[in-house]
Amino acid sequence: MGGEQGWMRPARPRRPVRAAVLFGVLAVALCLIGMAGLGAWNVQVVTGASGPVRQTADGFLRELSAGEIERAYDRLCAQAREKWSEIGFTGWVRTPPVVAGYEIQRVSVRTKAGRPVGEVAVRLTREGGAGEQRILSVVKEDGGWRVCGDPF
Repeated sequence: MGGEQGWMRPARPRRPVRAAVLFGVLAVALCLIGMAGLGAWNVQVVTGASGPVRQTADGFLRELSAGEIERAYDRLCAQAREKWSEIGFTGWVRTPPVVAGYEIQRVSVRTKAGRPVGEVAVRLTREGGAGEQRILSVVKEDGGWRVCGDPF
């Protein structure tokens, strides 16, 4: 009557739950690795930027104190230069009491919308000895750092 059938391997039961768990674990591990890399990049950008932010603010304030207003104006960001013409900025800065000295107290750098932004807390000394606290915003623009906003 019929020929004898050969041996057949029994069907293995499917394990969809095991595959789903394995896929989920791999996805979570990939996300964690990505977040760790992004965090490391963010820390590197922030810690590496505090020196240049301080130098930018120091140069800007040194030039203002020395009366080199045109050079200080060149350190302003595009947004500040749109708001202030060089003549307007010069008149504003030279209005008494002018800046006679300064002391940088704190520099902080953070990221805002994926871009590094610095803040420099400074104590200004005006002619006549009056002092005041100011915060200078410093932004990265065209590959360098620039003072932005209304510094005075």
